[in-house]
Amino acid sequence: MPSRDTQTHLQDILESINLINEFLIGMDFEAYKEDAKTRSAVERQMQIMTEAAIRLGDAAEIVCPGPDWKGFRGMGNILRHVYHRVDDKVIWDTVKDELPPMREAVLKALKSSSPA
Repeated sequence: MPSRDTQTHLQDILESINLINEFLIGMDFEAYKEDAKTRSAVERQMQIMTEAAIRLGDAAEIVCPGPDWKGFRGMGNILRHVYHRVDDKVIWDTVKDELPPMREAVLKALKSSSPA
């Protein structure tokens, strides 16, 4: 299987953020907590994002400075390996507080690395 490039991983992250935003339209934390389908969908997209961050490796901080890439990769380990201890409030807070600036950083990185 061919290796995916930095641009593709950033696109994957952006797509997952956009999907999470769609999933949560009109929801507050209480509604999110009670909706198993939405929680599962958000967690799946978070897994995709964190895997893309892992595959970006140390390059993430160089090509897309700003987000806490190390912390984000760590969250992926929890989602994949310690799934029974996932805290809905931590996921919610991450989505609401950290994904908007991450989205902006990814958009900026994609724009600066695309051909003119």
